[in-house]
Amino acid sequence: MGTSFTFLPIFEIAIRQMKADGIAGEDAYGKMLGTSMACAILEIAFSLCPGRVIKKIFPPLVSAITVTLLGVALTGTGMKYWGGGVVCAEMIWKEHSQVVDSVGFGQPVSNVPGATCTGNGKVVLPYGSTEYIGLGFSVLAFLVVIELFGSTFMKNSNVILALLFGYMIAGLSNYDDLPYVDTQKIADAPVVDFLWTQWFGIGFYGPAVVPMLIAYVVTTVETIGDVTATHEVSELVTNGKEYTQRIQGSLMADAVCSILASLFTSMPNTTFSQNNGVIAITKCASRRAGLATGFWLILMGVLAKIAGIITSIPDCVLGGMTIFLFCNVLVSGISLFGDLNMKSRRVRFISALSLCVGVGVTVWPFAFQDMRGSSYTAAFWECGDCTESMKGVRNGVSIFLSTGYCIGSVLAILLNAILPEDPDENTVEGEIHWSAIGAKYLYWGH
Repeated sequence: MGTSFTFLPIFEIAIRQMKADGIAGEDAYGKMLGTSMACAILEIAFSLCPGRVIKKIFPPLVSAITVTLLGVALTGTGMKYWGGGVVCAEMIWKEHSQVVDSVGFGQPVSNVPGATCTGNGKVVLPYGSTEYIGLGFSVLAFLVVIELFGSTFMKNSNVILALLFGYMIAGLSNYDDLPYVDTQKIADAPVVDFLWTQWFGIGFYGPAVVPMLIAYVVTTVETIGDVTATHEVSELVTNGKEYTQRIQGSLMADAVCSILASLFTSMPNTTFSQNNGVIAITKCASRRAGLATGFWLILMGVLAKIAGIITSIPDCVLGGMTIFLFCNVLVSGISLFGDLNMKSRRVRFISALSLCVGVGVTVWPFAFQDMRGSSYTAAFWECGDCTESMKGVRNGVSIFLSTGYCIGSVLAILLNAILPEDPDENTVEGEIHWSAIGAKYLYWGH
């Protein structure tokens, strides 16, 4: 589990508005933490739904669509990291010849944030530079080498080995004598540190409630898809009592950990899909491994030097690994479709309609979503002169419609609920009136 990106734009917009109203930044952040804790109750309510209700809402067809859409969205995120970083990838439009002359000269287009990537040591290059692509590719190449020549142990540890190899290549390389690995982050990190180094007064901000609730619905769909993918890669059934109990437990864990995250001065948590990729390629689905990982993460959170090492890994190197792990989620979704009757007209119709919208807004979300750094500009609902409460509603709706695995999954749930099952083939054949189609007197050979 970890901090969810879904909540980031809501936090950004709400805090910016509170600061404009004269509220200090730290107090504004504390209000959003309190609002997050209150809205997490929604996910607790979802977790308390009976197993039969969850099974009816999320049958295998809906689960397959959800996991597939998650994989599509996450693979795109991995590509952003591989090219140099998420922010610079989303700002690459500023390099377009029609707007580049306006950037930084007092015109509507600002040069902050920009299309140059700053998460790769002291090297600052445009998104998609050959150097970034090459470093990320070194991770993928080493994965292939391990798969070809590695021992069983190496294959089971290929994720960390490939990441360390890419980190080593980055550490030994430089660009115009500038390092890709910023060792200053390691030097500046204290030996031991704790979360409670700064306090924020917990408060509440009403205009953020609706978008926060919508964001929790998004993370609920994501968590159910992640658990389904975990079952699939762990070779467990994706139905039955055990499956629904795990869904309920994971939603409760999401909510409780999001509340704890606010107490620990962090944004809400959600399950991380790349863990499914790790399970798929290491073949390790042991709970003991998960508990051990949790212990080491807590330890590394206290030993700040280790955190300094992790944060010094260049974004492009992380991208070379995460794009592979994320795509394993997509493969899990495709695998779930293999358990369905794809000859069924109903299954194909629900799949096609849900995926066409889900994949469409994932590939190009700006039909409903503002471009980064251009708030309230999407023509679908500009809302620049709306009230603050309406802006909150508008932002929540924008997030919902532009999140492919959310809108696609909701469509699948609705269609699955209203469309009738395919009639039995024998019934269809018995209802055909051959004389009506002029075939009554047709015989082969005459």
